[in-house]
Amino acid sequence: MPKIKTHRASAKRFRKTKSGKIKMNHAYTSHILTKKSTKRKRNLRKGTYASAANAKVIHKLIPYK
Repeated sequence: MPKIKTHRASAKRFRKTKSGKIKMNHAYTSHILTKKSTKRKRNLRKGTYASAANAKVIHKLIPYK
């Protein structure tokens, strides 16, 4: 079997933890920030983990990371 190619766009956006969870950044942080509250913007800065349903797909996209 040949090696699986890594999906490069996903490799730049997601990281795997030691326990196998997928770490990622929040969306909606780059523009149209005036209507978002300070509290919301502050919480969007923090990282988060992908849901179990999405993590399954992401694992296939970044097999060696």
